[in-house]
Amino acid sequence: MNKLYRSLVALLGLMALPAFAAVNINTATQSELEVVKGLGPAKAKAIIMYREANGNFKHLDELDNVKGFGKASIDKLKEELSVGPEKAKK
Repeated sequence: MNKLYRSLVALLGLMALPAFAAVNINTATQSELEVVKGLGPAKAKAIIMYREANGNFKHLDELDNVKGFGKASIDKLKEELSVGPEKAKK
């Protein structure tokens, strides 16, 4: 029973990890983007369409070029989104 309990706790812990990770706007699918609070189907689709037309985002501030996004909405989403892994500073 103890082994079953530990396995269940470990499984639940792994399921919770994605909720804390920022969603990469360069690789996320529409459904992955829609999970982010503040991004509905229209904004998620707009991100993907912009990405397909212009290539990967280099900075989150580039969302300002996407229809439906402004500085205020970008500021609210910065903790939830990323453009990829952070590069080590020299």
